[in-house]
Amino acid sequence: MSTRLLISLLCATLSIFVARTPAVQAQTISLDALDQLKLVNVKAEKVTFKGRKALRVSDPAAAGAGDQEQLVILSKTDFQDGIIEVDLAGEPGSNAGEGARGFVGIAFRVAADASRFECFYLRPTNGRAEDQVRRNHSAQYISNPGFPWHMLRKEFPGKYETYVDLVAGEWTKVKIEVRGEQARLYVNGVEQPTMLVNDLKQKQSKGAIALWIGPGTVAHFSNVRISP
Repeated sequence: MSTRLLISLLCATLSIFVARTPAVQAQTISLDALDQLKLVNVKAEKVTFKGRKALRVSDPAAAGAGDQEQLVILSKTDFQDGIIEVDLAGEPGSNAGEGARGFVGIAFRVAADASRFECFYLRPTNGRAEDQVRRNHSAQYISNPGFPWHMLRKEFPGKYETYVDLVAGEWTKVKIEVRGEQARLYVNGVEQPTMLVNDLKQKQSKGAIALWIGPGTVAHFSNVRISP
């Protein structure tokens, strides 16, 4: 059999295999069933925000109450590797302190007691700040326990945070790709990742997905989707 004929047969076989392989469908995670959401130091309610149904998540603590984990754990999720997509918006709330930035993001591989997770989040008010240093802190990776933002910034300046164009209180598309100890953050449909993390600090753990906010934030979430 000639090499050309062999290659043609292999290509034809591959084409048949691909045609018969079902496309992987994203699973949409409902935010309507509040009894399937585990609230950790946050308040959550169903609302309509800028023309779409959403879950509003806010920080009920008074300004200056200090850092604490603030999550809405999606109890029915079980995630290790794959793609997470979400539309989100974050802005400082009326109770926000001076340092509030509208912190909003997604945590993944979350332990049942929220003691362990990986997280990408945004600081929307930094995206178009007139201070370049603030702009450079628009997107952030953190990992709990042991790797809060201030430690990562001090020990690894510029490695786990970066600039991305953001507007506070506006819908923003976020996609996170996770494989093994690597993760990629994409913002607003760009082809190239906004941030690369090649050394997820909790290694190849497994757990739930959670909506994440920071101090003084009012956030909205919609269209949460997961693909294996």
